Amino acid sequence: MHTVTVQQRQLEYVRLPSAHPRNDAPPIVFLHEGLGSIAMWRDFPQQVADATGCEAIVYSRYGFGRSTPLDAPRAVDYMHREALQALPEFLDKLAVDRYILFGHSDGGSIALIHAGGQSRAPEGIIVVAPHVMVEDITLSGICDAVTIWQQTDMPRKLARYHLDAERTFRGWYEIWLDPAFRAWNIESYLPTIPCPILAIQGEDDEYATMEQIDRIASQAADVDLVKLADCRHSPHKDQPEAVIAATAQFVERLLDY
Repeated sequence: MHTVTVQQRQLEYVRLPSAHPRNDAPPIVFLHEGLGSIAMWRDFPQQVADATGCEAIVYSRYGFGRSTPLDAPRAVDYMHREALQALPEFLDKLAVDRYILFGHSDGGSIALIHAGGQSRAPEGIIVVAPHVMVEDITLSGICDAVTIWQQTDMPRKLARYHLDAERTFRGWYEIWLDPAFRAWNIESYLPTIPCPILAIQGEDDEYATMEQIDRIASQAADVDLVKLADCRHSPHKDQPEAVIAATAQFVERLLDY
């Protein structure tokens, strides 16, 4: 485990070499979900690295994992700040010029904003259960999660993965349930994304409908869709073999360009 200073905060990160490295393959940078961290990915990034020949770079954003804990409420544009300010600085600090992004949930949204909102672009992005707008099912799912937090041992379990689980959880649900966040929408970034996109979603996603990735497909230039049956909001956990296979095929297509 390593640390790097980004926007005057310490972020934890790891670099995982592939067991079958390819000289022409850029690293895949993993962007976790709204309650995620390096540890919560478990061994999935290593599996992707081994299947694709790409190095995996995994980090915990500010407020997550062993990175600097959240010290103020999140703003409505927090994903824009991560995508357009923090992520570019993180890549610069690690001297990463060529890269592919793999984002789950909030991380998928950050990947889309990053790819469509700046002059530097990744070679491709993989988004798993991303959000491009706020749906009623999203808010309902978050309300259910708050109830689970209050009535179960979820705080103890989440504390295994974050320095301050209480602040991490509050930072996640409070901004999503803020009335000002209801109008959040990143569809304006989709037409300007210059790289190919692989969008994956489970048919039983408890936080979103297929409208999310269908909108990506209808507005971005180059999109492969994968819709998985018997799969909820974390396809890389519910259907890891399918996600890894789709990712490996997508990376192969990128490298054949």
